[in-house]
Amino acid sequence: MQSALPSQSALAHSAKSFEESVPGKAVIVIAASLFVAACAHVSLPLPFTPVPITLQTFAVFIVGMLLGPTAGFAAMMAYLAEGAAGLPVFSPHGPGGFAQLLGPTGGFLFSYPLAAAVAGWVVRGTRFVSSRFVLAVTAGVLASVVVFSLGAGWLVLYAHKSASLAWQLGVVPFLLGDTIKIMAGASIFSSLQRWARR
Repeated sequence: MQSALPSQSALAHSAKSFEESVPGKAVIVIAASLFVAACAHVSLPLPFTPVPITLQTFAVFIVGMLLGPTAGFAAMMAYLAEGAAGLPVFSPHGPGGFAQLLGPTGGFLFSYPLAAAVAGWVVRGTRFVSSRFVLAVTAGVLASVVVFSLGAGWLVLYAHKSASLAWQLGVVPFLLGDTIKIMAGASIFSSLQRWARR
């Protein structure tokens, strides 16, 4: 007697079809933006810089690598739009809303769509690296360069700081933490890729 329950392959096909539909893509993009928002609330202020330590960049790396450059960019734009509209998605150590986008951490926030796109482009478009872990580390490093460049550059313009002081306030305190985030994100991404291929 044939089972009336759908087969595993049929369920997988249905899930894949939903992911590729317009509503499915919208759900994924919104869910990714909310993941970044949750990570933004894991936040630790530092007394010597206006930039807090958060898990936001970790989330941006993961979102970009998993969703790819287009959907990753869209998810981060949705995140910024949610914050600008006043939703509590940004780090709590700031004024919130549109004011936070124009505050000292604005450069970091505006870097997220581009950083996610870079991370997604590297893991989707690079073929000469066979190791998924190495590829993900490379994606994280390049995305981190984007984040630090725009974040520190914004501090130079916003706070009228010298480039060396912006480096000390917006980059140096976060290098170790971002290294850990990149390694953790690469481990998660490569593990998920191996699991998906089974």
